[in-house]
Amino acid sequence: MYCPFCGHQETKVVDSRLAGDGYQTRRRRECIACSERFTTFESAELVLPKLIKRDESREPFNESKLRAGILVATEKRPISSESIEELISRIIRKVQKLGEREIQSRTLGEIVMLELREIDEIAFVRYASVYRRFQDIEEFEKEIESLRDTPSAADSRSQISIFPEEDES
Repeated sequence: MYCPFCGHQETKVVDSRLAGDGYQTRRRRECIACSERFTTFESAELVLPKLIKRDESREPFNESKLRAGILVATEKRPISSESIEELISRIIRKVQKLGEREIQSRTLGEIVMLELREIDEIAFVRYASVYRRFQDIEEFEKEIESLRDTPSAADSRSQISIFPEEDES
């Protein structure tokens, strides 16, 4: 690997460890010529399926678009960058595990919504409102009701709920 500082061709690995939920290897490298250190990440290159859009056109899976949509939904929410990257990794792994050459874009959207719901209800509702293209307030209310009716894993992680606690007495 070329040194990003001086361009020398030889570097040595100083340290290696797992990163990204064990699906990446983080390597600390040192340049033989200038002694500068830098970090690289190694991961398996797996082919992601093409997405079949609503209009039946096809386009390659684009991780940047996925990240952008998730960042918009999680903007100004108490979610760390690390949690967002883990979320994206989980989504990509789920898509890869489908083992298909092509998937419907709505399948990807549903996977994203399931994952977002587990970490933040507000981010989930934001994403769902764009993804599902709510036409009126009633459709939006139905989605909110489904959140109230179905407990998520986030409830057990002491997430602040967007719904007031109901008195059971």
